[in-house]
Amino acid sequence: MKTLQAGDAAPQFTLPCETGDDVSLADFSGKKVLVYFYPKAMTPGCTTQAQNLRDVKPELDGHNVVVLGISPDPVKRLPKFIDKESLNFTLLSDEDHAVADAFGVWGPKKFMGKEYDGIHLYPL
Repeated sequence: MKTLQAGDAAPQFTLPCETGDDVSLADFSGKKVLVYFYPKAMTPGCTTQAQNLRDVKPELDGHNVVVLGISPDPVKRLPKFIDKESLNFTLLSDEDHAVADAFGVWGPKKFMGKEYDGIHLYPL
């Protein structure tokens, strides 16, 4: 698993959003884009992370920053998460984790003695 480093160009991608429409990184040319990955909607840690981004979004807007949340959740799960948490940014579905792979955040993990593939969370 190769992780992006400061100064690396972000991999280009197109993914379906909560409405099923495709969203591409290229759609935000001229803006700063905060791409964050989360393992699963409506889990405690992912909910806290999304709520924090929701709460600072007005400040991010003032700096011309667009927020895109990406998870392996299916598209049909995304509107539920948005509605439940009153999220004010776009969520994208990466079911085959190709974009997470490209960003270097998908790979083998260990939890309670079990090994599985998933999103690696790194401190900001």
